[in-house]
Amino acid sequence: MLRSLSVRVLIALVAGLGLGAAAAAYGGDGLRGLIEGVESIGTLWLNGLRMTVVPLLFSVLVVGIASVADAAATGRLAVRALAWFLGFLLIGCAWSILFSNGLYAVWPVSEAGAAALTAGAPPPPAEVQATPSFGEFVKALAPTNPVKAAAEDSILPLVVFAGFFAFAVTRLAEPRRRALTEFFDSISAAMVEIVRWVLWAAPVGVFALCLGVGLRAGVGAAGIIGHYIAAVVLAQVGIILVALSAAVVIGRVPLGQWLRALGPVQVTAFATQSSIACLPAMIEQSRDQLRVPDRITGLVLPLAVSVFKLTSPVANLGVAIFVAQVYGIEPTAVQYLGAVIIALAVSVASVGLPGQVSFFMSTGPICLVLGLPLDLLPILIAVEVIPDIFRTVGNVTGDMAVTAILARGEEPDPAVDSDAEPALG
Repeated sequence: MLRSLSVRVLIALVAGLGLGAAAAAYGGDGLRGLIEGVESIGTLWLNGLRMTVVPLLFSVLVVGIASVADAAATGRLAVRALAWFLGFLLIGCAWSILFSNGLYAVWPVSEAGAAALTAGAPPPPAEVQATPSFGEFVKALAPTNPVKAAAEDSILPLVVFAGFFAFAVTRLAEPRRRALTEFFDSISAAMVEIVRWVLWAAPVGVFALCLGVGLRAGVGAAGIIGHYIAAVVLAQVGIILVALSAAVVIGRVPLGQWLRALGPVQVTAFATQSSIACLPAMIEQSRDQLRVPDRITGLVLPLAVSVFKLTSPVANLGVAIFVAQVYGIEPTAVQYLGAVIIALAVSVASVGLPGQVSFFMSTGPICLVLGLPLDLLPILIAVEVIPDIFRTVGNVTGDMAVTAILARGEEPDPAVDSDAEPALG
């Protein structure tokens, strides 16, 4: 059993979380410093995954579009994918509002705890107020310098450029189109090979990362903060179950096959808290375990990582509703409608990196639309590490679920091993 990489990674994950939490409870400053030093090894491992992301993302998107000579057919696939993304996101918004308010109706926030939390809240950072306008967001979609966008991990503008580039390739004569497609396909294959080398060291990397996760989580999960964590995590678990069920019921993927394909991806998501870092694993598992054709994985998964964050509106709305409960404010239906629009916009604009990076910019505008103070956000970000794990697990689950749904009834690529799982449908 220990020969399985997934088993070794799971053991490393549990051991890292346990030791980190024990150090948080009983360790001194010296032990904490040691764990922070060990965590740097995990960061090195994570960077090994991240260094493949931009070239892999660009190459698989170009190949996924350019390999189909009929640009209209590719456009139809992209439109279908976007329609599924929007449908899942709207379901997530409705679920978060209904579930969160229902949960607080049966498990209300303690008045004493709310008073203590608001009394100790520091003022929010000034940049929370400086949210970009819709016009600025639209202007930023097309990168003035694609190389700079790639260097700065500006994924959405990079995907826009890759999409235009790939559609332009489909308009070239067959020899040129084939040459460019083979070139980027070779880049994709080389990146996947590097990913396999990095994943060989996954148990060490996951253990080192989870030491830090356990250390920080063990400090903050108590009292009303624990109430907050439970509410946001449960809301995300609900939408994750929706995505799991959709792949089985709508995508017609056998449950065992689906869980085998999804398991390694979710473990990587748990460890890295980055859906972008999970892209190589999602592509490999979709191709090898689910036998999704390359023309679908090459288009849908990069597109999903760029614009489809299944748990983003669920978690961000959940944060805002918790703040409303703490202050005893009841937003109106119109305010909730505005909050849903903002939640959808920030979910598209955010990149698949750890949620702490964009926590204020994602939740601040939603709170403002609902008429809520922002003072609690600096406190809540201290324990964002736990909800962020479920954000990433949910995001990759949604990405693969939509991919499986779109692959229903499609014939697998002949290059897939004959001993792989049977085709979808």
